[in-house]
Amino acid sequence: MPQSNRSTMIVTLGGQPQVVTFALDGLLEKGAAIEEVIVIHLSPRDSGRTKRALDSLAAEFVEDSYAGRPCRLRFFPVRHARGGLEDIRNETEANAAWLAIYHLIADLKAEGRHLHVCISGGRRILALLAVSTALLHFDHGDRLWHMYTDPDFLERARDGAIMHVSQSDSVQLIEVPLAPWGAYFPPLRALAQASPQEVVAAQTHWLDEAERKRCRQVIEQLTPRELDTLRAFAAGQNPQEVAETLCVTVRTVHAHKTKILDHCRNAWELPPGARLAYYFLREKFGRYFQTPEPV
Repeated sequence: MPQSNRSTMIVTLGGQPQVVTFALDGLLEKGAAIEEVIVIHLSPRDSGRTKRALDSLAAEFVEDSYAGRPCRLRFFPVRHARGGLEDIRNETEANAAWLAIYHLIADLKAEGRHLHVCISGGRRILALLAVSTALLHFDHGDRLWHMYTDPDFLERARDGAIMHVSQSDSVQLIEVPLAPWGAYFPPLRALAQASPQEVVAAQTHWLDEAERKRCRQVIEQLTPRELDTLRAFAAGQNPQEVAETLCVTVRTVHAHKTKILDHCRNAWELPPGARLAYYFLREKFGRYFQTPEPV
């Protein structure tokens, strides 16, 4: 694992402080140079359990160090206009939490931070929001983690009863594959004041345009008869139906289909041996032919 002198671990937290230390211990064992830990949490009205978890974590970081190495702990209570969020119960609160996490990650990336985000603690919606924002701001060096804990050990460690675990199968960090869309479509990162819905709409627009470009690349290389075949497949027909529509043999349809799919492998940069079937043409070209090209 590549190391960085400016690596930050972000962890979502509920009432289980050991999630943070288990994840940090695991990353340190993997060679990650973590110099800062940020704990994302809600502020429930009955905050005794959350406060105990935060106090347990604070005791692990003495004078900005952890296990004898420099490492700063920072708490990040999710807020909206009226103060700390007690829970995420509706779309308004979800949007507020999304924007808070969005700006947190954006600011860290602006500082040149290398990020490790662990989404195993706290409300599931917090994890989902963290993933959503990571898609926009991650680059190829950042990592998203899930943590598996053996159920028996999980029960024994509950509420911070065990804060550290020796190398074993009881706790495992699992890297979650993630395509960093913001790295491929940098304008997405500029939507700092947009709502989550506006960002998703913009992302969909750029993805759609990328798909349309690939479709055009394929179409420009087809003969008129191959284009007729493609249109029939895009309309949802199977090979027999295409043959009947075009008044040709099924063998001829398969010959056209083979050439069309070869062009598709090039346009979508798929391996030469990648297996494609006729329904790929319906999936990729159905909307293309139904939606007029922008003027």
